[in-house]
Amino acid sequence: MTAMGKDTVYASVDLGGTKVACAFGTADGEIRARRSVATESHRGPAGVLERIAGLVNGLAAESGLRPAAVGMGVPGLADIRRGVTRFLPNLPTQWRDVPVSATLAPRVGCPVHILNDVRMATLGELTGRARASGGRGRGTLAFFALGTGIGGGVAIDGRLRLGPLGAAGELGHQTIVPDGPRCGCGNRGCLETLASGPAIAAKGVWLLLSGRAPQLYEIVAGDAGRVTPREMALAAEAGDDAVREELVRAAGYLGIAVANVIVVLHPDLVVLGGGVAAIGPLLFDTVRATVRERVHMFPPDDVRIEPSLLGDHAGTLGGIVLASMGGLTD
Repeated sequence: MTAMGKDTVYASVDLGGTKVACAFGTADGEIRARRSVATESHRGPAGVLERIAGLVNGLAAESGLRPAAVGMGVPGLADIRRGVTRFLPNLPTQWRDVPVSATLAPRVGCPVHILNDVRMATLGELTGRARASGGRGRGTLAFFALGTGIGGGVAIDGRLRLGPLGAAGELGHQTIVPDGPRCGCGNRGCLETLASGPAIAAKGVWLLLSGRAPQLYEIVAGDAGRVTPREMALAAEAGDDAVREELVRAAGYLGIAVANVIVVLHPDLVVLGGGVAAIGPLLFDTVRATVRERVHMFPPDDVRIEPSLLGDHAGTLGGIVLASMGGLTD
């Protein structure tokens, strides 16, 4: 870790398809300032990087703080040693071989370290739990980020596992159903095609339009565009059995994926984060039951399956930690 004082400020940047969020904070997790702007991804890599530089510099001017380094999460694959994005599938041009660190660093006046955004959130979750437990949280952790897609991250014995491309931990791209739906990664039957937010919502829309979800219809006032896993969970609680069945089906697929990870890693903890995790007990109970049904090599009940401790703040803390460490290599 770079030798800095306890009051040294670092920047955490999260590049998303629609929004770029930035926060300044200290290595102990104290957030000093926040700001976000629209990504305007149609401007391409050069235009977006210019906006990120403006965001960091603008927040520095507003707050009177200047970060010593930036930790930046990117939605895809990156060469973390060189600071170059390799493949960001949901951004125009897919940001192939964009020198992010070399482009941004002179504009913001400090080093810029990049990492996959979910791996960055995993780093934040790992750090937050270690601090909450007085340093005892340095075990093995698997993190599932359940949202528009399904991302993941793995920490082994307290250290984030990245692999040679920084791509280790893509838990959402396990094959769950052979010859299942085609995934954006090119495979078939990935967990992401079965238990991501859009995959679950699509089932809800089908039930709504087929007249099999009266409670869901009431909750969204008949507007199929308002159907999300959260509204579906409310409808299931209100008595829509068909909606409950689809939520249990998706949670069962997730449970298979979690069981696979448990058998391979035998982690201390599996964390389920992201918007889909807000389904709540129905999701967690089904995942735990599926794990008990499928893991027989050792008693699975000693593996905790829990919601994220930090929620949306995991990525923010992860970026600050990444910056304070001077980047990561595996």
